[in-house]
Amino acid sequence: MQDQIVKALMNPDTYGGEPGQIQCIQTHISFIFLTKRFAYKVKKAVNLGFLNFTTLDKRRYYCERELELNRRLCHEMYLEVVPINRSDVFRIKGEGEIVEYAVKMVRMPHETMMNKLLQAGRVDKKLLAKIAKIIAKFHSQAESNRTIAEFGSVATLKFNWRENFEQTREFINSTISSHDYNLIQDSIDDFIRGNTELFKERMENERIRDCHGDIHTGNIFVTDKIFIFDAIEFNNRFRYSDVASDAAFLAMDLDFKKRTDLSKFFINRYKEYSEDYQLTKLLPFYKCYRAYVRGKVTSFKLKDINISRVEKTQALEEANAYFELSVDYAKSIS
Repeated sequence: MQDQIVKALMNPDTYGGEPGQIQCIQTHISFIFLTKRFAYKVKKAVNLGFLNFTTLDKRRYYCERELELNRRLCHEMYLEVVPINRSDVFRIKGEGEIVEYAVKMVRMPHETMMNKLLQAGRVDKKLLAKIAKIIAKFHSQAESNRTIAEFGSVATLKFNWRENFEQTREFINSTISSHDYNLIQDSIDDFIRGNTELFKERMENERIRDCHGDIHTGNIFVTDKIFIFDAIEFNNRFRYSDVASDAAFLAMDLDFKKRTDLSKFFINRYKEYSEDYQLTKLLPFYKCYRAYVRGKVTSFKLKDINISRVEKTQALEEANAYFELSVDYAKSIS
């Protein structure tokens, strides 16, 4: 059914009005259809262990959660959840049986995505200071309670890392070497074991909050406003985290793109705005985690039947680079 829906969503008649030429972008968990004015995000019917979109009810629920969570930082961008109906043809908000759901968003100019601006040399310290202030304020206002705090516990940290290692075992000697796999595992185990009191203190001081979960340069638009979009909706465990982990993602991404100067500046400004000076101790640990997760999810593309051979070759190289960066962080953990 999803194959038919994807094919239909490439047809302008499915949308009504004058949508213009349709473009489809894929991630490992979504199809994003771009029209002239809007973007429609459809969740792939997949079960990757850490997420499960295999039923229509689940996809509807997570579309609604995505809308709710992303309106915290992008209220003007996230519009509504729309049904995709089938009668004699497929239509968005049409007649007949509902066969799929999509998150409808305002389409932002592609060239205003932060990773594109970075490539063009248009990201400076002034912009990073603004972003650091937005994220620090968002974290200060994000929900925190006893249940959320538990997601910063040693038990949860160990579970997250164990899941990472289990889900990447099949990629040993493909996107990560066995030597690097073991080195990261040993470094992480040592750091957690030696810093149990620090993690408890973070929980007690309400540094574990309902965060964004996926802040990197590919999830930020810079127009007349700054839109930090695509917060994680599919697994609370990935969004309920130490604010240091949320900030570390963007810092890691800037490191990955060879802009350690901007990465350091961003972290210094974030620490200033948040008054979170324990961040220095935790940063290599959470950067290591973020780089490893990116290596993992990029590796998943190697098994995606919807992705071309050329894209898989690119994914192989990219995943390897993320894992190498994770090793660098692991070596700096103390």
